[in-house]
Amino acid sequence: MQSTRETIRPAFPLWRMGAAALLLLSLWATAIASKEASLEELKARLATSSPADRAHLCVEIAERQLTSANQFYADGDSEKGQVALNDVAAFSESARDNSIQSGKRLKQTEIAVRVMTRKLNDLKHRVTHDEQSSVQNTIDRLQRVRDDLLGAMFHHGDK
Repeated sequence: MQSTRETIRPAFPLWRMGAAALLLLSLWATAIASKEASLEELKARLATSSPADRAHLCVEIAERQLTSANQFYADGDSEKGQVALNDVAAFSESARDNSIQSGKRLKQTEIAVRVMTRKLNDLKHRVTHDEQSSVQNTIDRLQRVRDDLLGAMFHHGDK
């Protein structure tokens, strides 16, 4: 009796599985990139969002503007850095107002503002002496935002 060797061939060759995996990975990366909305798109969505959603969008805009401010100051462009800092404070205040109005996302907004305040303190130590006052002004505004949010979270009524 003769033994015959049969080669077992996979129904789906390995190179095709690798190509399929690569295709899925590229589709996933494209989907993630398309979900990353631009700053202008986020600002445009504010008008049609509910107050709770506006709070989240305002926090995201403020965080992005803080990243931009850090970069502007690192690049020596203090004018653009100041504009970005004004946006950080303004959108943080808007996030506070929308959180308090809706009664939602108070804790998440307070945490995000606390983190931004810490980053601003770090920035304050990296900028020139002349620029420190504008960074401190933004820190003070964010601290008032935090105080208001904490007051709204822990308000126990008049005693």
